[in-house]
Amino acid sequence: MSAPVHAALVLVTLVAFAANSLLNRAALVDGAIGPASFALIRVAAGAATLLALVVFRTGVPRPRLRNVPAAAGLTLYMLGFSFAYLSLDAGFGALLLFAAVQTAMFAGALLLREPVPPRRWFGAVIALAGLVLLVRPDPGVDSAPFAAALMVLAAIGWAGFSLAGRASAAPLNDTALAFLLCLPVTVLAWWLIPDVASPTSYGITLAVISGAVTSGCGYALWYLVLPGLGPSRAAVAQLSVPVIAALGGVVLLGEALSLTMVIAGALVLGGVAVSLGSGQTRR
Repeated sequence: MSAPVHAALVLVTLVAFAANSLLNRAALVDGAIGPASFALIRVAAGAATLLALVVFRTGVPRPRLRNVPAAAGLTLYMLGFSFAYLSLDAGFGALLLFAAVQTAMFAGALLLREPVPPRRWFGAVIALAGLVLLVRPDPGVDSAPFAAALMVLAAIGWAGFSLAGRASAAPLNDTALAFLLCLPVTVLAWWLIPDVASPTSYGITLAVISGAVTSGCGYALWYLVLPGLGPSRAAVAQLSVPVIAALGGVVLLGEALSLTMVIAGALVLGGVAVSLGSGQTRR
C-alpha cells in the first residue's frame, strides 16, 4: 500500500470514529435509547454487516482462538463507553477515553519493544495538551467516579482491540469475528442491566448506523491500516478524533466555533503532525 493511500485510509477511519462519537452521544443524551440497547443493536448491526461481507467474499468464517483477545477488548469498550456516558460530561468523557487510550497504547508499544523516538513523545504531549484545552470539563460538573472508571476500562478495551489487530492478515474477517464473539456478552448485559428508557425508532436508527457503518466498517478499516502505524503512532493519531468530532458539530449541528476550539484544534493537529512525521510509514 502506497503512503498516500495509507494516509487517506487513516483519515477516513478517524472520521468514522468521530462520526461514531456523534451518533452515540446524540442517541444517549437525547434519551432516544438506553445504553444497553444501544450497545446491543450496535454490535448486532456491525456483526450482521461484516459477516454478510465476509460470506459474500470468502464464505462462512471460523472463529479461532486468536480472535478472542480482540473480541474481549471490543466488548469492554462497547459496554464501558455506553454506560459511562450516562453520567459523564461529554468533554470529560472524551478526555478520559483518549488520554487512557494513549497511555495504554504507548505502554503496549514499550512492551512490544517498538522504538518510540523523542519527537513522537513531544508531539503526543502537545496533542494531549490541546485535547485538554478542547474538552476540558466544566469545574461544576461531577466527575462521577464509577462512570469515569467505566470510561477508563473502555479505553483499555479499545487499546487491547487495537493491539490485537496489529498482526491481522484478514482485517474484515477478524473484525467480523470480533463483533460476533462480542454479541453474546452484550445480550447478557442487556438482559442483566435493563434500560430505563424505551428505544425509539430514532435511537434504533442511530444505533444501526453506528454499528453497521462507523463501527463495523470503520473498525475493519482500522485493522487494515494499523500495521502501517504501530501502537504509538496509532495512539497519537486517535487524539485528532475529538477535533474532527467538534468540527462535525459545527458543520452539521450548527454549534458555535470559538477561538478556544481553534487554538485547541491547532495544538492537537500540530502535535499529531509532529509525532507522525518521525520516520517513514511502512508499506
